[in-house]
Amino acid sequence: MAVRYVHTNLIARDWRALASFYIRLFDCTPVPPERDLAGDWLDAATGIENAHITGMHLRLPGHGDTGPTLEIFSYDANPDHPDIKANTPGFVHIAFLVDDVEAMAGAVLAAGGSAVGEAGSRDVPGVGRLLFRYMRDPEGNMIELLHWK
Repeated sequence: MAVRYVHTNLIARDWRALASFYIRLFDCTPVPPERDLAGDWLDAATGIENAHITGMHLRLPGHGDTGPTLEIFSYDANPDHPDIKANTPGFVHIAFLVDDVEAMAGAVLAAGGSAVGEAGSRDVPGVGRLLFRYMRDPEGNMIELLHWK
């Protein structure tokens, strides 16, 4: 059986603003069409009564025209965002390879994001030196910025 990674879904309070953040800072590109989804089929699939989703897919950088996407959707009604930490069970962060970790961290801050901790580095035998920093996007989702030397 063939398997291929396709996308990761990110639920946003304001999908347009969050998509704009990822487009501007991480060179993600929109993949039309925008989605506006509702109906009995969606209620059944999500287990949410009267579900209504709007949003779009963004092609992640570095993988060409058929690479995976970040699916950013908003529901009409969203619960409060949990406080995600680096050790929270489940999906915790999305990672981007960048040329300059500190410069990108500054760009994230300037675009309304926040820092999780301080920059870190680690020698990985046989691989190289990893420089990384955890940040949050404007809606609190964790992002790892990393660079290999």
